[in-house]
Amino acid sequence: MELIFATHNNNKVKEVSKMLPSYLSMKSLRDINFLDEIEETGETFEENALLKAKTIADKTGKNIFADDSGLVIEALDGAPGVYSHRYAGTGEDKDNIAKALKELKDKTNRKAYFISIFCLILDNKEYFFEGRVNGTISTEILGENGFGYDPIFIPNGFSKSFAQMTAEEKNKISHRGKAVEKLNEFLIKLKTI
Repeated sequence: MELIFATHNNNKVKEVSKMLPSYLSMKSLRDINFLDEIEETGETFEENALLKAKTIADKTGKNIFADDSGLVIEALDGAPGVYSHRYAGTGEDKDNIAKALKELKDKTNRKAYFISIFCLILDNKEYFFEGRVNGTISTEILGENGFGYDPIFIPNGFSKSFAQMTAEEKNKISHRGKAVEKLNEFLIKLKTI
């Protein structure tokens, strides 16, 4: 089975490709030569995931999945939320992290969660899968692996950030890992029907 992952983000492509079953062939937007940016105008993660998946499904007529993920910080009233990638306005991870740390400077509540919503369009039907991981925001950058807010997110039950973990460690517990796991279970069930 071939699925197109509606993303330009190479980090996401690498991460997700390691988690999909071997019988699945995954292509990214670059692989199908779709270079346009898909504007994320939704107000929720679900709306943005659907928007991305539908845009590519309508253009290609193929089976697609897309995700919208973000960091939700309790003390910042849920920010950066759906604006996680463009929180600082530059699209640069380091700037987004700097802004989040600055806004949390005098806050004692550091609770946050990462969420990932996958939208799968398979044979013109829409399916949604959610993954979530709770944690806290560190006071400084910790580690060099990962991407996005990984250097400041410490998942509950751990003493290190996502950026201090190996890709395998992170994928086992991450929001995206959990969403992909649900997607995999769904696809495996379909395959056995």
